[in-house]
Amino acid sequence: MTGLEKEAHLEALRFSTRRHFLKSCGAGFGAMALGALSSLEATARAGTSALAGASTTGPLPHFAPSAKRVIFLHMAGAPSQLELFDYKPELQRLHLQRCPESLLEGKRFAFIKGVPKMLGPQAAFSQHGESGAWVSDRMPFLAGEVDKITFLKAMHTDEFNHAPAQLLMHTGSPRFGRPSMGSWATYGLGSENESLPGFVVLLSGGVQPDAGASVYGSGFLPTVYQGVQCRSAGDPVLYLSNPGGMSSDVRKRSIEAINEVNRQQYEYVGDPEVLTRIAQYEMAYRMQASVPELMEIDSEPDYIHEMYGTEPGVTSFANNCLLARRLVERGVRFVQLFHWGWDSHGAGASEALNIGFKERCEETDRATAALLRDLDQRGLLDETLVVWGGEFGRTPMLENRTGDDNPYVGRDHHSDCFTMWIAGGGIKRGYTHGETDEIGYTRVGGSVHVHDLQATILHALGFDHERLTYSFQGRDFRLTDVSGHVVKEILA
Repeated sequence: MTGLEKEAHLEALRFSTRRHFLKSCGAGFGAMALGALSSLEATARAGTSALAGASTTGPLPHFAPSAKRVIFLHMAGAPSQLELFDYKPELQRLHLQRCPESLLEGKRFAFIKGVPKMLGPQAAFSQHGESGAWVSDRMPFLAGEVDKITFLKAMHTDEFNHAPAQLLMHTGSPRFGRPSMGSWATYGLGSENESLPGFVVLLSGGVQPDAGASVYGSGFLPTVYQGVQCRSAGDPVLYLSNPGGMSSDVRKRSIEAINEVNRQQYEYVGDPEVLTRIAQYEMAYRMQASVPELMEIDSEPDYIHEMYGTEPGVTSFANNCLLARRLVERGVRFVQLFHWGWDSHGAGASEALNIGFKERCEETDRATAALLRDLDQRGLLDETLVVWGGEFGRTPMLENRTGDDNPYVGRDHHSDCFTMWIAGGGIKRGYTHGETDEIGYTRVGGSVHVHDLQATILHALGFDHERLTYSFQGRDFRLTDVSGHVVKEILA
């Protein structure tokens, strides 16, 4: 064996560690099947092109879509439907009466102990628009847009704690490790803009969602499909700027050199994640030019800032809503907004329906309504699906862990029924689907599970949720796991 042959043999052994073997098993068999269909060189070219943002990445839509993109507004902590959209005058009549024990038998709650009192609506309701939808005085701006919206009044989930419920809502599983909805969407559709990620995440409220970055992670999909967090204050993307003393030309040449090494490694080991690494370096370089211009919302006219209530240079839900419109205008497929602080237990002022909850509504109402109106007037709403909601709902009973003399009012977690709404992208306008009982405790018609919502969103994007799959560890996975039905009643 020559010296060169020995060196090549030793290099091969370096890659044959136990860790490398176990990692390869996860994707190796898929690579073998792929190799049977095309040469390794062709696979590398196609993979690099797809991972760099080409619109042909992943399985193309199964049928003509009604929506090209999604904006998901998640109110982390679970807003109370009984103070927003699910008007229950009977609950007002029962205010502070002892809860019937029949409502408690066989039920599990996160914090309610013993027999609580009933809690009437902590807001005033009225009907709005031609649809006559009930909306409380907590959302006066959104009340003016109800004829653009379908309300889902009988949503339900399998989880009653925040992190598992958020994971179920966004990844289809209450456990870590599954790809998020935005990752599935970009895996299937790619991005229409090679200089921007297909999936962008915007946070406000000062705190990450309870489930952390996993709610916008890529799970076992290639990491190029994970959500990229952008910020409305400071550097738009962390570490995007060049280090001190490095020019754009030097950065470009350094990335080209790094990626040449990465390409050689891919040719040697065939690990698909190397292609992802190449694509991420190239995307980061293109984003240095595209992202700063995108994030400069001060270039918007005064009437837009007035409509949204935006303030350039700060981190806010209003700024993020305006950024969401700018992102979808530029071809981003999935924009995920998280606004934290909706957990209204009544344990303190920030969690009280009569204080903190009102503040969350004031922070979000105007900008949410403006987003719908702005998309509509620009002709974007018909091709953009806007989804609003939390991870579960709140009980019609008063949470009782702080005693009767507590000045703060709150409700416990409730997984059996809650309200979300969806608009645009082939969804009926001015429509209400589903119904709860006279106190908002159980579903009595039009039940929609979290997996049904996910199936419907994918359907709007042109995908059969049962066929949009990815093979991992010997099994074909999908967003909706083994459940879910398209809610055909809400389709326009």
